[in-house]
Amino acid sequence: MTVTRAIRHRRSRRELESTPIDEGAFSKLLWAAQGITDDESGFRAVPSAGATFPIELYAVVGEPGVEFLEPGVYRYRPETHELGLLQEGDVQAELREATYDQSWVETAAVDLVVCAVDERTTREYGDRGADRYVPMEAGHLSQNVYLQAEALDLATVAVGAFDDDAVRETVGAPADQRPLYVLPVGHPA
Repeated sequence: MTVTRAIRHRRSRRELESTPIDEGAFSKLLWAAQGITDDESGFRAVPSAGATFPIELYAVVGEPGVEFLEPGVYRYRPETHELGLLQEGDVQAELREATYDQSWVETAAVDLVVCAVDERTTREYGDRGADRYVPMEAGHLSQNVYLQAEALDLATVAVGAFDDDAVRETVGAPADQRPLYVLPVGHPA
């Protein structure tokens, strides 16, 4: 699929089938969100002000989930393109509660939770880093996920309405990480 076609057909889709995502597609989603595009520089798939890389990406895998992955909370490690298991078990019901009962969060195969460590960027850019640059980077990431999902015949929707503390607690993120997005992903119904 061309980028033009992906952009033309990109939509927020909330109705998801109860079927797993294959591991290849899931790998491509993670790479599009935060993957390394240049091994020498460490640059990633999304622009980052001053290459400060404030984003931490979590994957909440539920049922039906992702082929060959047990339900649980994982953190994506861009440097090695690997997932680290943080918590076993399906916590999508808790994440749904944290997003003010948005049902697609629980019915998705996986929810990508985008958090930011603002200090990585404010160290370089002051308050403007947290106020502007970090949210811009999260927006770039979200659009990449939308376009990759479209190219893979998957569906997603950007969720911004949630209780920050409850989302942070559900994924086990440290206190210095600010949740910015929840992106439920699955096969469109």
